[in-house]
Amino acid sequence: MAAGEYVSVSSQTDAEHADIARETRELNDTPEAELEELIRIYVGRGLDEGLARQVAIQLTEKDALGAHSRDELGISETVTAHPIQAALVSAATFAVGAVIPLIIAALVPAMQITLMVAVTTLIALSVLGGLGASAGGAGIVKGAVRVTFWGALAMAATAAVGMLFGVTVG
Repeated sequence: MAAGEYVSVSSQTDAEHADIARETRELNDTPEAELEELIRIYVGRGLDEGLARQVAIQLTEKDALGAHSRDELGISETVTAHPIQAALVSAATFAVGAVIPLIIAALVPAMQITLMVAVTTLIALSVLGGLGASAGGAGIVKGAVRVTFWGALAMAATAAVGMLFGVTVG
């Protein structure tokens, strides 16, 4: 899980760096067109033409690449991806999440393991999805439903592959 998260976030970071490199070239090659692009962005956000031009000029004079990265590309220091951090968080949450079914499997009778692990895992996914959404400032129900849905889908896919290869747990 951590390796997958690292690769995914690293790919996002690579794309951001490529976008910034392209924007740097455009600022060097066609600064007037880039200024006009920034003006159009600010007009689109509700500023009148004169104020948009004034804002674009001032921001360009101060930090043209920063203004374009933030306002055109949506990239800023606060939202830049951090692959190592994402991998560590993924590893920690995966390890903690893996403990729940192990505890249930150790506590319930053998005939009930599959059902109880599935049910408690879905409940845990729902709770953790809600907590994660809440921590991120998003809707708790939406986060809980999303994580539970995709978790259930992953569990079903795993069970299907197990049945296909004859390695299901009864």
